[in-house]
Amino acid sequence: MSLTGLLILLLIAAICGGIGQSIAGYSLGGCLVSIVVGFIGAFIGKWLAAEMGLTLMLPVEIDGETFPILWSIIGSALFAIVIGLITRGRGRR
Repeated sequence: MSLTGLLILLLIAAICGGIGQSIAGYSLGGCLVSIVVGFIGAFIGKWLAAEMGLTLMLPVEIDGETFPILWSIIGSALFAIVIGLITRGRGRR
């Protein structure tokens, strides 16, 4: 993968992670955290799509790597909800 492809992939992951966090209502951090949440969301989203027998919606191919935009946003929102509930639950002791 080229450097340009990697940077574009990181930008798309950051946007998807940020949108997912906004939908969930939990902000886990800044730009780097949004990138991580976007990539984790892509893995969760791909897994959910495969388990339910659904197709990848809005896939973007960058240097041979497929990144599912919609499933990444859905997975990011689910991940942000779970992490937000875990971290907010700790503070209520």
